[in-house]
Amino acid sequence: MEMLPFALLAMVAAAAPGPCDITGEAGNPCVAAHSTVRALFAANVGPLYEVTRSSDGASSDVGVLASGFANATAHDEFCAELDCVISKVYDQSPMGNDLYQRHKLVNASRHPILVGAGVRVYGMWFDQGYGYHCDDTTGVATGNEEESIFAVMSGTRRQKGGGGCCFDYGNSENSVVAKNRSDGAGAMEAIYFGDARWMGNSGDGDGPWVGADLEAGMYYGGGNATKTNPRNKPLPYPFVSLYLGGREDGFVLKGGDATRGELATMYDGPRPDCKIAGTCERHKNATYTPSYQPMHKQGAIILATGGDESNDALGNFYEGFMVTGATTAATDAAVQANIVAVGYTTLE
Repeated sequence: MEMLPFALLAMVAAAAPGPCDITGEAGNPCVAAHSTVRALFAANVGPLYEVTRSSDGASSDVGVLASGFANATAHDEFCAELDCVISKVYDQSPMGNDLYQRHKLVNASRHPILVGAGVRVYGMWFDQGYGYHCDDTTGVATGNEEESIFAVMSGTRRQKGGGGCCFDYGNSENSVVAKNRSDGAGAMEAIYFGDARWMGNSGDGDGPWVGADLEAGMYYGGGNATKTNPRNKPLPYPFVSLYLGGREDGFVLKGGDATRGELATMYDGPRPDCKIAGTCERHKNATYTPSYQPMHKQGAIILATGGDESNDALGNFYEGFMVTGATTAATDAAVQANIVAVGYTTLE
């Protein structure tokens, strides 16, 4: 049997279990895991992301330290201040669902933060016009298959008053199949975070809220009462934990402070009726009759864009992962505790 080098053994031994270890042990393996901050599996010794210099086009991978956090020193040495973009975010799962350029690429060094005992790493700072995706995926839910999606984003940097579409992470249209347009209600299932009030839908107060982007509609609650969900409370924290559970017969939204406390359930129930919601219009390129029940998920992955290539949103992203099946409340709580233990802190 081939032995791992001592240095790699030390890294594996030192890193704490990641959220994908937790979901995997619970029977919900990660099929996509993306972060520029940390390893989402304890055994991950591969690169987290790729940086490319604007000056000469050279690229380099950024790996992990023994702690499991990204190696920001290697990042800095290669990038020399602000001369880099993040050209790829590697999928840490075995599925190989790496995120590539969909629109403009984010500045690699724009957003330093602290984690753990003062370890400096980089989050992803998105302005309007930026975004990533993966069309050719493996293992991601399609059709009406169940899935669960987790993400950590910023609750303080967003387009107030709704802004443009859409700061999303999750399951989306395949851009080849959908021809870079909306493919109708039910074609996607992604976490949205913000305070948009499309079609009059909202949560409590002024937001921002965790929502479900199901294509042709953004929902903060479901069923036929899609206008206002007072149970969906604002999450105005520097770092927020977000959850979307896609069930066969409905969906679940959860959210909380990523630095302390527990996840709160914002919604747990059926998906909206697209006829009542007014979103059943059949798109020209749709290959099915649009509906939210059942879903028609296409299994691509997006970050910071809408399913139809919309790129008018802004926000910050730190980690996200997609797992098979519907997770339990106990699993969600364990994942939240793992995220809190990261020690996300702003760098003033």
